[in-house]
Amino acid sequence: MDTDDLSREAYEAVLLEAEILTHDLTLQFGVLSSRCKDETEYLEKSKKLAEEIKGLDNFDLEYLFFGNVPNKKELAMTLNKIIGNIEEVNKIPIGKRKYDF
Repeated sequence: MDTDDLSREAYEAVLLEAEILTHDLTLQFGVLSSRCKDETEYLEKSKKLAEEIKGLDNFDLEYLFFGNVPNKKELAMTLNKIIGNIEEVNKIPIGKRKYDF
């Protein structure tokens, strides 16, 4: 699937929240969508990715962020916010979410 296939709620919960911190984080969540069959799978994998990023060491963070690691406290706060946002989106029935296409 493509990020254009996401509901506005899911897009804002993950991608826009990531973009507030750094485009490099947004890129990671954007690429993830191409490996998902639908929004439900995307949200599950996004939550898992956020948890995995929280556990990365300095070396892996350097690699993930192309040498531009954001402030670690801000990164942790953003990842926690994304996880919370995903949990909120999951409470909305798919049929009640808003889609642009």
